[in-house]
Amino acid sequence: MTTHVTDRPSAQPVGPPPPFDPELAPVVESLATLFPPDAYRPDNIAEMRKPVPGVEKPTDEVLSRGGAYSVEERTVPGPDGEPDISLLICLPKHAATPTPAMYHVHGGGMIVEDNRFGMVEMLDLAEPMGMAVVSVEYRLAPETPHPGPVEDCYAGLVWVSDHAHELNIDPDRIVIGGTSAGGGLAAAVTLMARDRNGPAVLAQLLLSPMLDDRNDSPSARQMRGLGIWDSSSNETGWNALLGAGVPGGPDVSPYAAPARATDLSGLPPTFVDVGSAETFRDEDVAYASRMWQAGGRVELHVWPGGFHGFDVVVPHAVISQDAIAARAAWLRRQLGRTSR
Repeated sequence: MTTHVTDRPSAQPVGPPPPFDPELAPVVESLATLFPPDAYRPDNIAEMRKPVPGVEKPTDEVLSRGGAYSVEERTVPGPDGEPDISLLICLPKHAATPTPAMYHVHGGGMIVEDNRFGMVEMLDLAEPMGMAVVSVEYRLAPETPHPGPVEDCYAGLVWVSDHAHELNIDPDRIVIGGTSAGGGLAAAVTLMARDRNGPAVLAQLLLSPMLDDRNDSPSARQMRGLGIWDSSSNETGWNALLGAGVPGGPDVSPYAAPARATDLSGLPPTFVDVGSAETFRDEDVAYASRMWQAGGRVELHVWPGGFHGFDVVVPHAVISQDAIAARAAWLRRQLGRTSR
């Protein structure tokens, strides 16, 4: 059973921040003038949820990939005693046999965005491998604090597993993945599935995951005021999810902050990647290292000079292309382990 980690080493001194990759630096500097890294505050969450001018959510037509996928938003049962949830279900139209699936948990710091956020990039990864993609709509904090968001995500995974044959999905080849807050929730749902003897998870894809409510790692301090999501915005997200004053305390559940889990054994093969020049670097490296120490199978990439979300913001940079290729290669290997 997953238990809590409460001890924390004393703060380590840090040097100057690592430099941004030369292709990325002009972009992140430009972004910071429009959207500073500490932009998220408790008093402006509603404002941050408004659509960004010029940035459109992907339509069903876009997600259909030229007719290769059927796209459906389906309401399914939520956690016991809680509201129903919505799943955005993208299924390969011409699959002759049950397909593998990516169960996608969107990012947004626990406080913004919806289940269409990040879907273009997830389909870019999944389509060449003939994968379905199912993206869960979870309730956001602070209106719904922990455990609401993660329980929504777990309920969606249970539904997909239970209805896999109806969806022409292979229940033995479900990968769970997400970016940032979505990566943290994906890691938490995978812990839940293990601890509750729940759905089988073939592998987990954790992209710059938000894992540690303590928000005091060397990289969190080193990168304060830099990039596009720093420790100040991170504090806003954790306070929204857990309640003001709770983050960093002794009673935070590992299903809220997976870095709090003491037992990381028995988890599926895992991919973790993160930029060297971002807040989450050290908590993500620590999580991967602790999985290795527990006997796990983990592939870790720390992309030199990468800021948070660099591969989405600057997709054609060489480092972004390398990061995307590494994820695809890993995913192909996981599916190859169980191909029929």
